Amino acid sequence: MKWRGRQQSSNIEDRRGQGGGGLGGSPFGRSGGFRLPTGGGGGSRGGIGSIIGIVVVLGIIWALTGTNPIDILTNGGGTTTSSTANSSSQVPTSGEEAELRDFVGVVVKETEDLWTEVFAQQNETYPAPKVVLFSGGVDTACGAADSSTGPFYCPGDEQVYIDLSFYDQLREQFGAPGDFAQAYVLAHEIGHHVQNITGVLPEFNQRRASMSTEEANAYSVRVELQADCYAGVWANSAGQEDLLDNGDIEEALNAAEQIGDDTLQKRMQGFAVPKTFNHGTSAQRKDWFERGYTSGNPGDCDTFSGNV
Repeated sequence: MKWRGRQQSSNIEDRRGQGGGGLGGSPFGRSGGFRLPTGGGGGSRGGIGSIIGIVVVLGIIWALTGTNPIDILTNGGGTTTSSTANSSSQVPTSGEEAELRDFVGVVVKETEDLWTEVFAQQNETYPAPKVVLFSGGVDTACGAADSSTGPFYCPGDEQVYIDLSFYDQLREQFGAPGDFAQAYVLAHEIGHHVQNITGVLPEFNQRRASMSTEEANAYSVRVELQADCYAGVWANSAGQEDLLDNGDIEEALNAAEQIGDDTLQKRMQGFAVPKTFNHGTSAQRKDWFERGYTSGNPGDCDTFSGNV
């Protein structure tokens, strides 16, 4: 990805070295958690009026923690988020870490440009989320989390959280190297923010109260696939900005494959249990990312009509 030298987002909060994660337990253990129809028009990228979605963390959480990631979608109460960013003396300062932080800043800014334009086509304002960098552990409005959680979006404070060491894990443990694989992860989480602010979180929270675990898992799959599609829409935008290098889309598709529920479960336990899937199979995740990338239109990210 051609990211160096480009403008970075001002919505990055660096809490690395600050600690946290010691209060309230895992965000995935909180009660009342959440576990994503269409419309076109409104310009080349389509409308957002019919964007429906809900927020869930990456499927990697299931494999790493054995905890159902659907539970992060709780939006009630929780511990207090740290109020300030780290001072420069607390933040890790190696060249590699500084470069990775800059990379995140650029990718987040590019997503802001896309979604600001999409929302403007509907005469609406896009409220960009803050992206929090942490190391070791972090306290959020959804509860406490640590590095094993993986990247996640908390609807309670409308923030994305990521320990940058996750990218080492993505490359080494999950076999998904490349900077565009890393960008895909961020764009997916930002997609959950889009789903949240379009009003579907409260709706799904209500629906989930009457769902069985298996029904909620099935709904969650559609949620996650829409976020993958939104990540593909962003990839299309990056292509229009001439930011893509040869092989970038293949890196994202490989990442989507490596974090499919079936692939993760087979890797961890030797077999897959479809009724427990809550993010989608490798084939589904690749397909919906590719749909978003091909069309560049959020209105084409309807994961709720028919089969997925």
